[in-house]
Amino acid sequence: MTNPDQLADQVARFMLAAEGAGPAWGVEIEEAREGYARVRMKVRADMLNGHGTAHGGMIFALADTAFAYACNGRNLKSVAAHASIAFLDAAREGEVLVAEAQEAALAGRSGVYNVAVRGGDGRAVAEFQGLSRSLGAPVIETPSSPRT
Repeated sequence: MTNPDQLADQVARFMLAAEGAGPAWGVEIEEAREGYARVRMKVRADMLNGHGTAHGGMIFALADTAFAYACNGRNLKSVAAHASIAFLDAAREGEVLVAEAQEAALAGRSGVYNVAVRGGDGRAVAEFQGLSRSLGAPVIETPSSPRT
């Protein structure tokens, strides 16, 4: 039998392999466990805005990716119902950004997740908060997957 953290890691890796965006951006999973995920991405030239810094949409996408892996970690298909971000500092080409998502609250089919995006030197680049809504179906089929 798979423990909850192993299942969360398996779900995150399945989701990353199944999507086009994360692999295209070079997203890598550092750690995924129940209610938690940490991912990384190197800022490339094609991710920059007109000011020569990381486009806010790319920073949001990285945070949203960590959020997705954290909120789907119980193998219950979950989607974003709401998300917001505060941009705190610029990121530059070649910098590795790390987004760390942590479950803050879970009630019924809804969850709240905080995601910190840090630069390579550990400085705060952005703070993201997402509200998830479970759809009830499993992300991956396992012997103990819930039936809808």
